[in-house]
Amino acid sequence: MGKVAFITGITGQDGSYLAEFLLEKGYEVHGLIRRASTFNTGRIDHIFQDPHVPNPRLILHYGDLIDGVGLTNLIREINPDEVYNLGAQSHVQVSFTMPQYTGQVDAVGAVGLLEAIRSAGINTRFYQASTSELFGSTPPPQNENSVFRPQSPYAAAKLMAYWCTVNYRDGYGMHATNGILFNHESPRRGETFVTRKITRAVAAIAAGKQEKLFLGNLTAVRDWGFAKEYVESMWLMLQQEKSSDYVVATGVGATVKDFAAAAFARVGLNWEDHVETDKKYIRPTEVDALIGDASKAEKALNWKAKTHWKELAELMVDADVEALKK
Repeated sequence: MGKVAFITGITGQDGSYLAEFLLEKGYEVHGLIRRASTFNTGRIDHIFQDPHVPNPRLILHYGDLIDGVGLTNLIREINPDEVYNLGAQSHVQVSFTMPQYTGQVDAVGAVGLLEAIRSAGINTRFYQASTSELFGSTPPPQNENSVFRPQSPYAAAKLMAYWCTVNYRDGYGMHATNGILFNHESPRRGETFVTRKITRAVAAIAAGKQEKLFLGNLTAVRDWGFAKEYVESMWLMLQQEKSSDYVVATGVGATVKDFAAAAFARVGLNWEDHVETDKKYIRPTEVDALIGDASKAEKALNWKAKTHWKELAELMVDADVEALKK
């Protein structure tokens, strides 16, 4: 029998890539999905298995991170070897509009999962999806020893989840790990996140279906990697004998302007002819620069990013151009 994994946020970018990765390794994968009146499983439809098929290896469960009782029941029913908490309200700008909800899902939801594992008394390894946004205004490069200075309700909620993960590790001896992943993107990235917003607009403008792209802070520096590569680091963290916390990043930074310029250049266009700024996309408190130092992950996990921001921008544009043709 292979291992059993439980993924919250399985319908998201990271969750879908992680589910694929674990299925390829022979895992039985369980995923948490929220009930909706419309289908929201587009990223995992290609690996979906009919529950009526004997011994399906991908099983989906309705639930929500703010429903602690439901989470506890699921953990006891599934009895997973590994839990990956990827579910979150993960849009930084939206967290300023919905701070209380963000805190309930991202912070209290993580605690609910930790407590469900602890109270069940099972030997489960726990992965918490932390974020480079924890570092906020701390100057780069940032590593596991850098000071946390969150600059948004999203980052503040993730900070509570981070320290609770550490607390359950120290207090209860749980194998609990924080993956502090810097920005990671892909063709599956949500359409309102800046990288995907750019690449979708590039495809639409090149096809004559759109004229302008409106963005916020063009000078913000980010360390962008490829999400499909980053999910392997999550798995590697939970294979270690002792749990710890790891920064995952490329170590290479670029501005939003740089990313946009590379994306437009991919289709032979000048970004300056099509991009305008809009103040409504400026955050109340900005994070100027996030560039990760992943030396610990490279040494302990033997993991290193292969795809950097320019190549990532190009592969995302190619995917959106093809998607628009279809």
